[in-house]
Amino acid sequence: MTNVFISRLDSPIGRLELRGDDAAVTGLSIAREGVLPHDDRPERANDVLEMARRQLAEYFAGERTSFDVPVRLVGTPFQLAVWAVLERLGWGEAISYGALAAAIGKPGSARAIGGAVGANPVPIIVGCHRVLASDGRITGYSGGNGIPTKLWLLGHERIGFAA
Repeated sequence: MTNVFISRLDSPIGRLELRGDDAAVTGLSIAREGVLPHDDRPERANDVLEMARRQLAEYFAGERTSFDVPVRLVGTPFQLAVWAVLERLGWGEAISYGALAAAIGKPGSARAIGGAVGANPVPIIVGCHRVLASDGRITGYSGGNGIPTKLWLLGHERIGFAA
């Protein structure tokens, strides 16, 4: 396995932990109740993680609307197809679970889509917070403190949703 690097930063939604290898970001975690998955490990950053830190800081400051840091996603072919659609969504754009299912040629698989969205290893950079129910409702969020974290991200990008 290639080297594993870890870097942490503060954000408006809590502490973030970036993980990467020699060439790409491979994971991003949002603290849940102040705790990150690898808090027991020392930080060991590299150029890719430093680039991701800068881009995330710019995103949270409202100065960046897209990311171009290299990301390596590892998952099933189904998950990779879902994440590829999420990567193409832009700042302020939302998509429903059903539309996401149709976009990957799997209509009727909204529940499985939800599982793939929730398994996204690089939230924010791959915008899984931009997925809403077909009626515009928020149905959940697996990052950070859940729905409050998603509410902040949607508000930051001015994405409307149904109450």
